[in-house]
Parts: sequence; structure tokens; C-alpha cells
Amino acid sequence: MIRYQRTVKDSTIARGVGLHSGKPVTMVLRPAPVDTGILFIRKDLGGAAIKAVAANTAATSYATTLQKNGATVQTVEHLLGAFSGLGISNAIVELDAEEVPIMDGSAGPFIRMIADAGVHTQHKVQPVLKVTRPVFVRDGNKQLAIWPSESQSVSCFIDFDHPMVREQSLSYVSNEENFIREVADARTFGFLKDVEALKARGLAKGGSLENAIVLDADNVVNREGLRYHDEFVRHKILDVIGDLALAGMPVIGHVVAHKSGHALNALMVQKLLQSPLTWVHVGDTAPMQRRRGREAPMYQEPVTI
Repeated sequence: MIRYQRTVKDSTIARGVGLHSGKPVTMVLRPAPVDTGILFIRKDLGGAAIKAVAANTAATSYATTLQKNGATVQTVEHLLGAFSGLGISNAIVELDAEEVPIMDGSAGPFIRMIADAGVHTQHKVQPVLKVTRPVFVRDGNKQLAIWPSESQSVSCFIDFDHPMVREQSLSYVSNEENFIREVADARTFGFLKDVEALKARGLAKGGSLENAIVLDADNVVNREGLRYHDEFVRHKILDVIGDLALAGMPVIGHVVAHKSGHALNALMVQKLLQSPLTWVHVGDTAPMQRRRGREAPMYQEPVTI
């Protein structure tokens, strides 16, 4: 099935706080021309540009951080998951601080931002990376594999020593409807016993019951409870989708994640890109017949990726 590149039709804005920095941040999503990819622009650093690709991955402890020429952008995985889930290939993401706003801890608010802005199908085919041989990475008892498949899917297994989590597993088939219904609104989660240690390390300064599921020794602290009975494994699938987006194009294959996290997800992308015998690049660069209406505007400031 041929896919065409997509961007947002109009600009849209969100304000929030960074989960780890605790700083207020304004984020603007803007249309981008074909072959731009997802480009973060630090407006507070004079327009420093950081493309969402594996080569710019800087840190994967508790969130995924990108860095380029000394400029960073933190906690990109939920926004990248939203772009990937809706098939958005190209977008400019302007920030006035170092971290993507956490919003409610899920990709749901980003989905609604994109829906408000609208989606524009562009005139160029979207290349994809189609896995043809199994690829594996492992870290102790954590494992991640991608198997050849004709479609995108994720099977995820988690195991936490907590009565509200325990062992959870879910198989997810990737399409826009399934992403919105099954994955997008699953929130990040953490344990009350870890909060002080995280803050001592300069993390989770912006965390609250408004943007994360918090678990005490026995229960979910949030008064509203869970959005899904297995919200924890669903959020882990969201993280996998967002992190794998750093391959720079859709990855066609069946992902099997066993207790995986950001570090292992990043390792998989690195190994995949360094193992060209395990995949084929599929995508025609011939332009589609242009539709009526103007193309997305070019980003005018000079950038170096």
C-alpha cells in the first residue's frame, strides 16, 4: 500500500510544563514541506534546530532526549508517538524551553491538537523501512525484537512488582483508529516511593496527579482511577511507537517488546539502522499528481541538521 507524506494543515499551540524540568513551555506545531521530517526548533535559543532522528538521540533515562550542536529537547516520545500514530511525516515543532510539555501524560492532547489543525496529504510518497529478517536486542531480562511482517504491529509484555500492575500484555495492530482508541490516552506512570529520589536527581520536577498515574504501595493514587484496566502496558506501547519513530520513517514489522524501556527502544533503532541486510527501503520518490490548493509553506529560517 502506497503512503503519501503528511503534515498539519494549520499551526496550533499548546502550553504546559515539562515533566522533568518543571518549567512552563509553549509549543507551536506548524506545517512543513515534504522530506522535512519532524523538526524541533528551540525559539529560546535563537532557532536552534534538532531533527527527530536516531543520530540525535542523547539520553534515554526516564524519557527520550534529542541533542544537536549543544541544544536539547527532552521528553519527545509522546509527541512523536502521536505523529507516528496519525501518519504525520513532516512538522515544525517550536518550543520556548527545553522540554515538550507533558500535558496529561499521554499522547491524547497532541492527537487533539493535530485534529484541530487538520491533516494535509502531500505530493510525495512516504518511504518506509520494511523488515525482512528478525532483529533482536537485549539488556538482561529485557528484550526487544522486530520480526518481518506486511504491516505494523506491537506485542508488549510488562512485569512490575505491584498489585495494580503485575504482568500485563497486549497486542496492537497499527492504524489511526486503533491508535486513537487503544493507545493514545494511556498515561505515563510512576511510583510514589521513587518520587523523592527522582527529584533529587533533577527529574520529575513537573510531575503531578494531573500528568501521570501515581501508585503508592497498594493502589492508584489518582482519584479518577485508570482510563483502561491495562493502561500501563498500553503506555509502554505508546513509548515504543514514539521511540521507533526516530528511525526517520515508518518501520514495517511486528515489534515484540518484553519489559522494554526507552534505552532498549533506542538501541533497537540504532541496531536496525546499522543492519541494512535486515530490511529493505520501500518508497517511490515520483510525485503524486498535485491536488488543488497550495502546499504547506516552507520554513523560512535557515537550519542545519
